[in-house]
Amino acid sequence: MSAANTGAAAAVAPEPRWGLTQREAEARRVRHGPNTLTREQPRSAWLFLGRQFRSGMVWLLLGACGVAALLGEGADAVAIATIVVLNALVGFLQEYRADRAVLALRALTAPSARVLRDGVSAVIPASQVVPGDALVLEAGDVVAADARLLSAHALLTLEAALTGESTPVDKQVGALPDTTPLAERKDRVFMGTSVAAGTAVAEVTATGMDTELGRIAHLVRTAQEPQTPLQQRLEGVTRMLLVLCVAVGALVAGLGLARGQAGVELLLAAVALAVAAVPEGLPTVVTLALAVGVQRMVKGHVLVRRMQAVEALGAATVICTDKTGTLTQGIMEVREVWPPESTQRVLE
Repeated sequence: MSAANTGAAAAVAPEPRWGLTQREAEARRVRHGPNTLTREQPRSAWLFLGRQFRSGMVWLLLGACGVAALLGEGADAVAIATIVVLNALVGFLQEYRADRAVLALRALTAPSARVLRDGVSAVIPASQVVPGDALVLEAGDVVAADARLLSAHALLTLEAALTGESTPVDKQVGALPDTTPLAERKDRVFMGTSVAAGTAVAEVTATGMDTELGRIAHLVRTAQEPQTPLQQRLEGVTRMLLVLCVAVGALVAGLGLARGQAGVELLLAAVALAVAAVPEGLPTVVTLALAVGVQRMVKGHVLVRRMQAVEALGAATVICTDKTGTLTQGIMEVREVWPPESTQRVLE
């Protein structure tokens, strides 16, 4: 154990009765499972490719391609097929690369925790922390599980990731009821938060998906993905085009029958007009526009896993937030004083 770690443990005066024996920890790990959050499994490339064909507009184009091929319009069929394939490839490459990048970032983190085992401070993988363990915390540590403070010395934690509060939260030993609002539980530390200052020893009360962070992870995993405004409008355009194609075909067929034309010729003319009404370039234009938006966000160090999210973000007109400022840098500082006459007094 390094001198710094020894000092941290001494500052909070850990007692021999705190923590677990190695045998108890093994038994609890079997009972409670690993201290990890359930994450979605890596998705295959085929799944990303299949997602590019869920749009009604794409299926309308595929139908037009098939009809053109049946009518002997090979050039039109090849052109439409090429547009559909290019559109799918652009969307696939953008989303698949972003997903791989997110997985790579997760792999960079190998969290660990300092606990008391058999009365001795030891560093173990965070996944091996179990309920009843005594966490030894110091400035810079990331809390490995939800825990109740046994001892604390000038402890401040950053809980912005959990509660949105950008300023450090003062923590003290106490016995607040479990019904206390999350942001007011001064006697607890939570998984995923970090220690800004001070030292402490805390008894683990929940691990993995039973933690507050685990509950949030469950909500995220079970949340439905609604269609973006652009997707809704494209679906509306697709339905309108289908109705238009059928109406045009019926009108042409009716006029032809009134003039005494042959049935086969009328069918070919009606289908040809319906195919011509399909805007083959629309999906490609939309996909390329979203791809350009994704690339601009990448330059700002933002990973976009679904291209449609770019359009949804651009459609936002009002952002509702609170005083914490965690949507920016999480830093509250004076930028301007009003009225200007007060500037000198503030500086003094």
